[in-house]
Amino acid sequence: MLRRNFVKSTLGLAGAAIAAGDALGAAPMAKNKFKLKYASHFGMFQNSAGKDLIDQLKFMADQGFMALEDNGMMGRPVEQQEAIAKEMSRLGMEMGVFVVDKGGNGANTLAAGKQEYIDIFLNGCKKAVEVAKRVNAKWMTVVPGDFERNLPIGVQTGNVIDALRRGAEILEPHGLVMVLEPLSDSPNLFLRTSDQTYEICRGVNSKSCKILYDIYHMQKNEGRLIYNIDRTWSEIDYFQIGDEPGRKEPTTGEINYKNIFKYIYDRSKKEGKSFIMGMEHGNSKQGKEGEEALIKAYVESDSFAM
Repeated sequence: MLRRNFVKSTLGLAGAAIAAGDALGAAPMAKNKFKLKYASHFGMFQNSAGKDLIDQLKFMADQGFMALEDNGMMGRPVEQQEAIAKEMSRLGMEMGVFVVDKGGNGANTLAAGKQEYIDIFLNGCKKAVEVAKRVNAKWMTVVPGDFERNLPIGVQTGNVIDALRRGAEILEPHGLVMVLEPLSDSPNLFLRTSDQTYEICRGVNSKSCKILYDIYHMQKNEGRLIYNIDRTWSEIDYFQIGDEPGRKEPTTGEINYKNIFKYIYDRSKKEGKSFIMGMEHGNSKQGKEGEEALIKAYVESDSFAM
């Protein structure tokens, strides 16, 4: 066969395969091949993809972001949850965290040890099980709430552990995991550091209660990021991303994300683990230009040597 005829034949077969894939609804080839599983969120690329959530999912996958996190998933209509899950399955995307919606004013103040707060939390866990099944999720974010200032810290810690144990009992039979997130939003919040969260997870002693290590919040509250990730590694089940200051994409602040991503990747590969890396941050620039800059930032930060 002449070379030019062979090339024509090969191109023709490739084109037919692509057409067949499109006809079957197969996911497109991603433009970027990332080493880690970065989970974007709705609204992050709406200037490029439009406001339709399904179109946004397609754009995420097309750019190589093969996971989604959606804090407000529990508040979405069932039909929308099902549509999101169906499209994610078609695209081969994984579901990251959503927040356990406990409802009520002050209902997440588990440090107080009040039965009414515990009941609301447990009810939220039960509802979260049904949502997780619907959207093929494994992880859900839990924040214990504020300090109860009139109680000793040890008593507060005991109250939180007791409540979380009961939540874990609801989630564990379904293979689900609540990830506890220490935050920097307010000094009134009970959960503030990774070592404190580690202590609580060890106290709960359940595979359904682990740490959500938000790199942005932990840079603000404790620093020494790789050191503290290393010390609490065994209890970490999920990471979130955001640069400091500003809580925008990597490369916009002081955090060396290339080094952090490399540490997580190398250790995960060595131990046979896998993490979803939630992109819980804003865009440093507006419009399509900002979305293009965000994608470029992840390409750069993910370009560490293997």
